[in-house]
Amino acid sequence: MKYLVFLLICFKVIADGGLTVVSVGDAEVVKESLLVEKIFSEGVFTPNEVEQSENYINIVRNDFKFYQNYFNVLPRRISQTSFDNVRFTNYKTKETNFLVRFKIIRSATQTTLSYKLWNIAAEQELISKSIPYDANDRAAIHAVSDEIYRAIVGKPSIFKDKIVFVSDYKMPDGKKELFMMDFDGANPKRLTWHNGVVLSPAVSHDGSKIVYSLIDESVKGAKKNVNLMLYDVATKKTSILSKRQGINSGAIFTNNGDEIILTLSHQGNAELYRMNLNTRAITRLTKSYAPDVDPSLSADGSILTFLSGRPGKPMIYTMDPGGLEKNVKRISYVGKYNATPRFHPSASEIVFSSWLDNRFDLFKVGSDGQNLVRLTKDFGSNEDPEYSKDGQFIIFTSLRVLSQSKATQSVYIMDTWGKILGPLTSNFGKCTSGRWLKSL
Repeated sequence: MKYLVFLLICFKVIADGGLTVVSVGDAEVVKESLLVEKIFSEGVFTPNEVEQSENYINIVRNDFKFYQNYFNVLPRRISQTSFDNVRFTNYKTKETNFLVRFKIIRSATQTTLSYKLWNIAAEQELISKSIPYDANDRAAIHAVSDEIYRAIVGKPSIFKDKIVFVSDYKMPDGKKELFMMDFDGANPKRLTWHNGVVLSPAVSHDGSKIVYSLIDESVKGAKKNVNLMLYDVATKKTSILSKRQGINSGAIFTNNGDEIILTLSHQGNAELYRMNLNTRAITRLTKSYAPDVDPSLSADGSILTFLSGRPGKPMIYTMDPGGLEKNVKRISYVGKYNATPRFHPSASEIVFSSWLDNRFDLFKVGSDGQNLVRLTKDFGSNEDPEYSKDGQFIIFTSLRVLSQSKATQSVYIMDTWGKILGPLTSNFGKCTSGRWLKSL
């Protein structure tokens, strides 16, 4: 909300476990039926270890439930055959398209996890592998889920991706820091320790760096500047990218990762610039009487969308980032004002939030300004949307008023058709600005 106030001033008005997905109803599409059977074991295991292994495999089941429009995850059952042998006719009659089996094996020296994937119709084994087993290694099982998904679909999933977000969890009033969690909301971890206010993060395309704005409040009584910071995911080190007077904010990475596009106000008005990360040289992209903020770049780098106050209120525009004020075009007309436009990976559409009916709701529109679709209604106040790397999901921030004195603000996930799957954060303070991070 502080970032919203910051934007409005600029315009002058000019948990440990992840989300468990429960399917409700069926979309009218042909789905692949996936059966992940009850786990096999070989060797001596305690009842608690067997239960842990089954919970481990439940992560795989839950991973695929996120793709509700593509997969029907069948109820688990105990196989009537050995781990290696499949009676295909039994599964064909049960309309199973793909079968997954897991087996934990304990020897005198190690414990391993073996897994297999079969295409039932083709009667073909697609995967047969073994990996070291650790019941607490969620990253490893997400990687297995991704391998299975790729074998079936032929494309990468979101299972190994992370989500970066901002929260005030366990902090003094007004302070906010950067956090990161698994795609399903598990394993939230704090990344920064500024004792200030972190705003508007963005992640490089390779997932190696995060850029964000910081209102540094560590020095009491000092005039607060909005500085631009860079976080290295591998080294966990932060550095200052820009501390020009005024606003250094809303940055995004270009596709090659060597440049960013950001908002600067050091010359008075908030305008968009391109900055070379090696030389720190800047090139101006917009020149208007009104503030220009919140850039987002198409995957091929040919179109830039941004928020501008040129119509007297914040609305969405597009332009060619190859020159100053090149081919600027307004594409949004809905609501009192708009915020945070973000491109779909295909660049075919843009998701954004709009203030309508005394709340923010999410919309998407074609990059040419056509085919406006409303995604949320009567579900709190929703903003800060961003598409997943595969274009199948949108994460967003939802503020839900529980009473006159209590409200929750969490990061949620929906599919691109507007079906809300649920919250990714819960009881973790006020969470905002969710951003996808590709797994390194």
